[in-house]
Amino acid sequence: MHAEPIQGRIHSIESFGTVDGPGIRFIVFFQGCVMRCLYCHNPDSQNMKAGRLITVEELMSEIVSYKHFLTKNGGGVTASGGEAILQPGFVTEWFKACHKEGLTTCLDTNGYAKHFTQAIIDLVKESDLVMLDLKQINDEIHKKLTGISNRYSIDFAKYLHQQNKRTWIRYVIVPGWSDDNASAHLLGQLTAPMDNIEKIELLPFHTLGAHKWKELGWKFELEDVKPPSTETMDRIQAIIASYGHTVTY
Repeated sequence: MHAEPIQGRIHSIESFGTVDGPGIRFIVFFQGCVMRCLYCHNPDSQNMKAGRLITVEELMSEIVSYKHFLTKNGGGVTASGGEAILQPGFVTEWFKACHKEGLTTCLDTNGYAKHFTQAIIDLVKESDLVMLDLKQINDEIHKKLTGISNRYSIDFAKYLHQQNKRTWIRYVIVPGWSDDNASAHLLGQLTAPMDNIEKIELLPFHTLGAHKWKELGWKFELEDVKPPSTETMDRIQAIIASYGHTVTY
């Protein structure tokens, strides 16, 4: 008997992404997430049981027609979400298939891995680049902002450093939540010794996903929060950059 092919549960696909990793990227947004970020712009991707099932073979058949564009300028594929790390076995098999086609792989994750299982280890190995979203280093604020502790995300950052895995850090600047100097210093201090980090990307908070919250019948608690000013972004950038990393926004 043949084993059934492994299936992944996905939310959506973007075939020409330009902001989730180097070059042009085919991005798969995986379904399911354990964090409940107050600013989540894909709240409909949180439900672990929604989305559609797909096999690696079916996914690769969609990617092949874009291969010519994706192999230019260091482009490739990105596993995003939701949270791709919740489906490590499927993402690893997909990444292996992409490598056979000469495509680079990027894991866009919040790093919520309770245990460093073989599945997680294999996934990191197959990821040419990891974009790690660190929401807030102050754990008390993190719990209020996302609903859970940041301990696993920080452990994951340290694991990436131990493995010397090529990493970009992403940090969303949310006024009143992550735009204070103390939080910026905490991020700088955490990442200072991590020489595997190529850069830290600051992402200004926006309300582009607010309508999805309303469609779900959920209250968007940050609807009155304005995007951070250029002065705020410059201030946070300067603080974090003082710890030695390239910081962009």
